[in-house]
This record gives sequence, C-alpha cells and structure tokens, in this order.
Amino acid sequence: MQETIDYKTIIKRSPNKRFGIPCIRNTRITVFDVLGWLASGMTNDDIIYDFPELTDEDIKACLAYAADREHRLKHAS
Repeated sequence: MQETIDYKTIIKRSPNKRFGIPCIRNTRITVFDVLGWLASGMTNDDIIYDFPELTDEDIKACLAYAADREHRLKHAS
C-alpha cells in the first residue's frame, strides 16, 4: 500500500481567495471542483488536459484531503 500524500503542502486556504474554500496551491481551483470532476467520470488525465496547471499529485492531494476530512468528521461525532 502506498503512503498517503501530505495534502497540507498542496491544499491551501486563503480568506482572499474563493472565500477561504480549500484550493490547490496558488490556483483558484478548489478541492470541491476536482472531486466533482472525478465524480462526473473525468480521469486524472482529463482534468490535467483541461487544467494543465494541475498535476496528478494535486488530484491525489484533493482525495487525501477529502478522506482526512471524512475521517475527522466520523470521529468527531
């Protein structure tokens, strides 16, 4: 099994960008955007083709962020 990516170096929040919603690095592309594209059936290659500023690692960071958030929510209740 591969080690989980450290999304904290990739996913950033800024109150001045997208109202503080988690974005990928210095882009305005949100974690929610990427998860929505994946859910709609786009592949990593499709996303990177449409948004060449993204990398495979960025997409994996979005998944790791979502998994960690889900884990924290589960254990908070």
